[in-house]
Amino acid sequence: MLFRSLAQAPARGIVESPCPPPDPAAAARLAPVDEIFMTPAASPEAFQKAFEAWQASLPKPAPGEAEAARARDWPQLCRYKADNAALPKGERPRAVLMGDSITDNWVRGDAAFFTNGVIGRGIGGQTSPQMLARFRQDVVALRPRVVHIMAGTNDIAGNTGPTTVADFQSNILAMIDLARANDIAVVLAGIPPSRKFSWRPDLDPRPQIAQLNAWLRNVAFNNGYVWVDYSTVLADADGGLRANLSNDGVHPNRVGYARMRPLTERAITEALERATASAGARPSVTRREDLFASVEIGRAHV
Repeated sequence: MLFRSLAQAPARGIVESPCPPPDPAAAARLAPVDEIFMTPAASPEAFQKAFEAWQASLPKPAPGEAEAARARDWPQLCRYKADNAALPKGERPRAVLMGDSITDNWVRGDAAFFTNGVIGRGIGGQTSPQMLARFRQDVVALRPRVVHIMAGTNDIAGNTGPTTVADFQSNILAMIDLARANDIAVVLAGIPPSRKFSWRPDLDPRPQIAQLNAWLRNVAFNNGYVWVDYSTVLADADGGLRANLSNDGVHPNRVGYARMRPLTERAITEALERATASAGARPSVTRREDLFASVEIGRAHV
């Protein structure tokens, strides 16, 4: 996926402060992303032209710079280290959203959602092992009441190399274990629909998305976690991301995120209700009917 940080000067071994100072030019470089990805494009061709022009405007990295940056901070722990330290102490945040660029971009697409104790901790391009490596820092240490985990797009794409379904499953289960051991309720999100990844044009991801989502759904239902399936509001009849909800077929635009938000808010509320219910309690019949009705409402938007 997109928006990896540019490489910085290296730090070796165990040091007091391994992260580089903030890059004052980073915000200006990323500013066009809001328009390119979040505002619905006139056509896929118009989006591609704007995206390529933005890429051409970026500074060219030195040979080997990207590889060196990954070696220095493979899980990108530095991305949110300062932001985490600046969070107010006291009351627990309502929820942390852990994920890849689909979660990362969400803050751009719907900034108002990330208020009142909802915190975004997505990083573009990341796979589930990278999320697991930073889960304690970017989720557990923040003490949220709920964590929303959405991962898998980049595992399917092979962003960090070959992997297996079992490896993906182990990473998800390890994040769940960390959350539950620290009194954090879990929302498991399905991998959003897509028929093609621009950076892996040889791959049709739909069969693997379906396979991993079936497993994620079963884990949620069999263990009392909350399941949220964004395909009910994002997918087209062919299993891809609807053209009016995304400019590139992978990342939702503002309209797509607006469709996702009610499902997310409902899932977080349900997770909080389950966490505060008596041990072993199940949602009431009325509540379960409401949840099923929400899925039908989502499908009505397709």
